[in-house]
Amino acid sequence: MANIFSGGGRELDLSNGGTEAFVEVLMLAVSDLASEAWDLRFAALLILQDQNVMGRGAVGFRLEEIDWGASESERARSKDFVLHATTLAASGHRWSELGYHPPYVHDYLDRFRVMVGSFTPPADSGPYHHFPGPDGAAMASCTRHRVLSGLPYWEGCFLCNQPR
Repeated sequence: MANIFSGGGRELDLSNGGTEAFVEVLMLAVSDLASEAWDLRFAALLILQDQNVMGRGAVGFRLEEIDWGASESERARSKDFVLHATTLAASGHRWSELGYHPPYVHDYLDRFRVMVGSFTPPADSGPYHHFPGPDGAAMASCTRHRVLSGLPYWEGCFLCNQPR
């Protein structure tokens, strides 16, 4: 099984281990940058990629399934947030907290950045069944790790839930 992240005709097809590293480094950056309601919804989407909770080989998302915003300025701001978080993640931001070194994650982040950068968010609003709504936004933060968490769905953040 594979986990596929796609958008605009591009795909990032990752193994379970690759997905774990990709999502975790991105989540560390998103947790530190999130300041708007949309950012917390995107964080919730990332939280739903935690294979320790959702199942291995059963995660991924399409950029087309994301509610990027109603106006052109909202869509541009949302896309900029994802690109900024991806750049911060690629810088090695907080990787020391992972307990492992993710050797291939730079390539995954570069490919994701190209995917998002070349993607044009649609102007029409559609039913975004897989993108958390405002009520599903990541509103809780793990006090121990300073990472947005999936409360009330499960206790703690991905660092708390890591198998030992």
